[in-house]
Amino acid sequence: MKGVRMNEVLFVDGYNIINAWPELKDLSKANLELARQELINMMVEYKAYKGIEVFVVFDALYVKGAANRTEMYKGVHVVFSKYGETADHYIEKNIAKYIKNNCIVKVATSDWVEQQVIMAQGAIRVSASELKEELKRFKESISREINRGHDTNTVWDNVSPDVLEKLKKMRNRN
Repeated sequence: MKGVRMNEVLFVDGYNIINAWPELKDLSKANLELARQELINMMVEYKAYKGIEVFVVFDALYVKGAANRTEMYKGVHVVFSKYGETADHYIEKNIAKYIKNNCIVKVATSDWVEQQVIMAQGAIRVSASELKEELKRFKESISREINRGHDTNTVWDNVSPDVLEKLKKMRNRN
């Protein structure tokens, strides 16, 4: 894991990302809750790797009586907006305080209008495909680190040269 950088914040437009990634979109057709959970799990891994604050925002725009609800799931803020509020609006409202505190604020969405609004406020836009590529890169990086450790960590790597020489002499005597 890289050093903790809580001065960087990522807001993820949950349904936008689900609908942009074919594997999550297909999953959502069968089970929307499962697709949401899969996205959240990916963001938990990403947060752990990057050491940043992450919000995954889902809108409850058409859910009558829904109140704004935020839950913490393994360190990730999972937000459901209130009735009549889009995820976009929630994100726009909430990035301002982080920008004022000199945080690096990124918003993952492929909604062109939303990208324009958040960039005008000083946030950095991350398209759905860019986020997917970043996730792929960090998983590959972790795999390389794990494999590198396995390739070179043998018993012989931990034996001192003088002990190796003694073992060779013993083998040659027999």
